[in-house]
Amino acid sequence: MKKPIFAGNFSCRLALSLATAALPLLGSSADAAPPAKPQVQMMVKLKPSMNEATFKGLLAARGGSQSGLIPALDVRVVRVPAEVADLFRGELQRHSDVEYAEPDYTAEAVGTANDPYLGSEWHLSKIQAPAAWDLSTGLSSVVVAVIDTGVLASHPDLAGKVLAGGYDFVANDTDPTDENGHGTAVSGTIAPATNNSLGVAGVSWNNPILPVRVLDAAGSGTYSAICNGITYAADHGAKVINLSLGATSSSSTLQNAVNYAWNKNCVIIAAAGNNGNNITFYPAACTNVVAVSATNSSDTRPSWSNYGTYVDVSAPGENIWTLSGANSYAGWSGTSFSSPVTSGVVALMASANTSLSNAQLVDLLLKNSDDIGAAGYDVYYGNGRVNALRAVTAAKNFTNTVDATAPLAAVTSPANGSTVKTPSQNVNVSGTDNVAVTKVSLYIDGALVGSSATSSASFSWNTRKVASGAHTLQGYAYDAAGNVGASSIVTVYK
Repeated sequence: MKKPIFAGNFSCRLALSLATAALPLLGSSADAAPPAKPQVQMMVKLKPSMNEATFKGLLAARGGSQSGLIPALDVRVVRVPAEVADLFRGELQRHSDVEYAEPDYTAEAVGTANDPYLGSEWHLSKIQAPAAWDLSTGLSSVVVAVIDTGVLASHPDLAGKVLAGGYDFVANDTDPTDENGHGTAVSGTIAPATNNSLGVAGVSWNNPILPVRVLDAAGSGTYSAICNGITYAADHGAKVINLSLGATSSSSTLQNAVNYAWNKNCVIIAAAGNNGNNITFYPAACTNVVAVSATNSSDTRPSWSNYGTYVDVSAPGENIWTLSGANSYAGWSGTSFSSPVTSGVVALMASANTSLSNAQLVDLLLKNSDDIGAAGYDVYYGNGRVNALRAVTAAKNFTNTVDATAPLAAVTSPANGSTVKTPSQNVNVSGTDNVAVTKVSLYIDGALVGSSATSSASFSWNTRKVASGAHTLQGYAYDAAGNVGASSIVTVYK
């Protein structure tokens, strides 16, 4: 996988999330209230050093308010008047006690099904799914989260397949019913009720669907809702998270949400996008996400499928026969359907061998894909087109070896014996491992300053609040097996 979110037949665009109050009903001008000012929504991550009263004062000074929270990431969702939004974000970005402030981008999408009479399940034989079913048809304990427009659990072909514990981050309630149709079609690609003499067969027969609604009836949702959806799925037992959605703006909060799920051993699969270009698409391009481009029945890329160095693998995505509406079926096209085909394969793999970590599942998936296009990795098909039989066979036969080797950690700057003169000092920590580093942390004078789900990170140290004299810096590196390595102690002076 590279560097270790709706892509149906639709387009995506980005805009700052605007919350504009409706104009009052017509009446006398004396009685009419003035129209509410447009508000801009953004996501803010505070450092532990930020005083709560200070932050509320900054927000109030610009006429803003806190409108939400991403609890797992400790990220505030705030709204401020549109005319001061850029100014306020700049103030926060320059504040020494703010980690970051960024727009709460909106991913908007519209999915349209093709002629229902054209559909056929060619994709199952293409990826050798029927042969893979001889090895695994999935387990009820391996949950696939569909983070989308919700799921219509009442569709006859989803009977008994949709878990009751989903959530709706659009309406903020426990009823994630699909009001668009896209999430239901995605779910029908992964795991509808199969071998039941009804409708269609999914890639994985017995894996349940956890429905998480983050996009509204028009197929639009904020990054903050998507991040809440990802962390919710990770906290509620999902092994595989499918993200058939996305947009072209990167986001620290989005990456942090992905890292949160990855660190809980989830496999995150995302659509590469349907714009037919190589403009980077998120969350597919996030670290720790498997980005999936599309193929057709001829094993070639449809012109609308995105491509680029962020693509990890490809999967069938043209005219995929799946659920449509309350009780019917249709052929759908888009990387929105390449992604759930891949999620279904990973669910079968995880069911065939429940001891596999997310990193091992991804590695086996990529290594056992069919190489199409140019030999080896390429930007159109990634490591190849997924092959369920090869991947499930590899997973079933895989024997875990015990990793007892601790990572090596180092504080690469500042140098040992140096003098810290600036009020804010960056301390860089890196880690190396025989397999992979999953996290690095920094301790100053024996107290934890911060952690990052990366192999190297730069931590900001507010030296204005420390006493003059000697201070010790020590980095730690962690791997997926639970091994921990500590760096040599670096002593600096203020």
